[in-house]
Amino acid sequence: MGENMNNYIEILKLLFKLSKMEIKNNLFTIRMMVLMPILLLFIGGASWGFSDQNAQLPADVSANTPFEVLFLTSVFVLFSATLGVVLIGFDGISRKKNSRLLAIEFCQPTSRTILGLSQLFGVWLTVALPTIIISLFSILLIYKQMNAFPTIGEIILFIFATSLVLLWYASIQLLVSSIAKDVGSAVTLGVGTWLLFTMIWLLITALLATLLGVDATDTNNSQFALFSSKVDMFSPNGLYQLLLEAKLENISRDLPIWQLSIATICWTFIPSSFFIWRFNKLAV
Repeated sequence: MGENMNNYIEILKLLFKLSKMEIKNNLFTIRMMVLMPILLLFIGGASWGFSDQNAQLPADVSANTPFEVLFLTSVFVLFSATLGVVLIGFDGISRKKNSRLLAIEFCQPTSRTILGLSQLFGVWLTVALPTIIISLFSILLIYKQMNAFPTIGEIILFIFATSLVLLWYASIQLLVSSIAKDVGSAVTLGVGTWLLFTMIWLLITALLATLLGVDATDTNNSQFALFSSKVDMFSPNGLYQLLLEAKLENISRDLPIWQLSIATICWTFIPSSFFIWRFNKLAV
C-alpha cells in the first residue's frame, strides 16, 4: 500500500514537472504576446464597460448586479480565451510530430499517458492562468464602477466554469491536432471547431428547432428557450453559459442541476479521454 502511494506521488511529481515545462515553452512565445493584450482588452474592457452606470445597454440586457456584469463579460471570455486555446494548441501535436520531437519524447522512459496529460495541462494552464488573473482584475474594475463585489460563491462559479470551458477547448484542440497530418490541416481543424461552437452553433440550434417543430422565429418564447438549453449541453460554449445562468434569477433557461452536472462531467472527461487514447495510438 505504501509503495503504491509512493509510486502515485512520483507520477504526480513527474506530471507536474512536465506540465510546468510545457507552460514555460508556451508562455514565452509570440502567440502569447498577441494573446495577452486581447485577453486584457476583451475581458477587462467588457467588465469596465458593462459595469458603467451610464452605459446604454439594450432593454433585454441586465447589468444591475456585479454577477450580471460577469455573466455578460463571459461572452467576451468565449471570444478571446477560447481563441487563445486555439492559438496555443492547434498544432501542439502535429508540429511536434512533423519535427520528430514527438518521436524523441516517446523514446523517454515515460508513459504516453503522462506525456499526453502534460501536453493537455500545459496548453490549458497556459491560457487559463492569465485568464483567471485578468478575471480577478476585472472584478476589481467592477467594484470600482459599482462599489460592490460579486459574492464569494459567484466568483468561485465564474472562475470554475471559465477554467472548465478552457479545459474542454484544450482537449478538443489537442485531439484535432493529433488527427491533423500537417500544419495546414491543423489550422483548418482547429479554427473550424472554434467557429463551429462560437459562430455557427446558434444556426444549428435554430435549424434543429425548425426541423422538430419548435418555433425558432421568437427566441424569447419558453419552448425555444427550453429546447436551446438542451442543445447547448452539447456545446462547450453553451454549457459554459448554462452553468453561469444557474446563478441568475431573470433567466428562463433553468435546467436541473443533475443534468448540468452530467453534461459537465461528460465534457470534462470524454474529449480528454479520446485525446489520451489517440495520443497513445500515435505512430511516429
